[in-house]
Amino acid sequence: MQKIVITICSINYLAQAKTLGDSLMKHNPDYTFLIGLVDRLDASQVDKDLLPPYTLVELHTIGIEDLDEMCARYDITELNTAVKPYFLDYVYQNYPEAQFVHYFDPDIIIYQPLTEIENGLKDHSLFLTPHTLKAYPDDACSPNERGLLNTGLYNLGFIGTKRSETTHQFLQWWKDRLFDQCYIDLANGMFVDQLWVNFAPIFYEDVFVSRHLGLNMAYWNLHERQITNDNEPYLVNDKYPLIFFHFSGYSPEKPTEISKYQDRYTFQEKGDVASLFDYYAQALIANGHKELKKYSCYYIKPAVKAPVKRYLRVRKYATMPFRWIIRQIENA
Repeated sequence: MQKIVITICSINYLAQAKTLGDSLMKHNPDYTFLIGLVDRLDASQVDKDLLPPYTLVELHTIGIEDLDEMCARYDITELNTAVKPYFLDYVYQNYPEAQFVHYFDPDIIIYQPLTEIENGLKDHSLFLTPHTLKAYPDDACSPNERGLLNTGLYNLGFIGTKRSETTHQFLQWWKDRLFDQCYIDLANGMFVDQLWVNFAPIFYEDVFVSRHLGLNMAYWNLHERQITNDNEPYLVNDKYPLIFFHFSGYSPEKPTEISKYQDRYTFQEKGDVASLFDYYAQALIANGHKELKKYSCYYIKPAVKAPVKRYLRVRKYATMPFRWIIRQIENA
């Protein structure tokens, strides 16, 4: 039986992907780690020495019909999320021995064996983690419950799956929706891949929704979770082993900010997680973050140059004789 973790990113996030892969293999050497690359190496000048020592599966090689149409439709964030079920389906089709295939965002570190996820999938096909299990304080800070109504009840920076008919049906449905409905458009009830998965526990009976506080700890659930010891293996709330932490919205260039997506906490209020972030920043730098972040994605559409309005051209040419006369007078 083969067990696989796949992440998805462009070249500029390969330091994050390598950091994830290294943490996975440290605690789960029985897993295979793949990187779905939403980019093209043959169109990039990236130094090959900066590439992580893991299998890179380039987007154009996985057989998405009308891929050019998808790329033209989406910005880079939307595209990286829209292709998630396509990569998962590709893995199941091309790795016939794979029984578990889990997706992790690249900005995650794994601290434990993934047995909690595997146990949840014994009698289920899909494994989801809610953003939060407890109400937020009633204040004006973000994140909050209203925000989750816009962005989804479950965080799809992680999804666990098992080979089954349910998983096959789910991936086909998810692919169909994300092909042309993976926008960030909060006013119209759309937030990339996440809002769609609100339907998963309704549409499919064998979906496991985990309440384990050590899974997918991140800025969106810091109000209910605290690291209660100083060294690995870390504990959450003195009870749950920290299995993985999601550093969503964190940048080593702004080391004092927990996440650009939240204003609820600083490291002064949440000093319990400060050492995790310190280590993460050092790992990213060691894995080439400063060098890799500068590479633009092949699939980023060039900015459309605004057309010059006709009346501006007319005004330009109408004033040319007067400007010529003024120059002659000034130079006389």
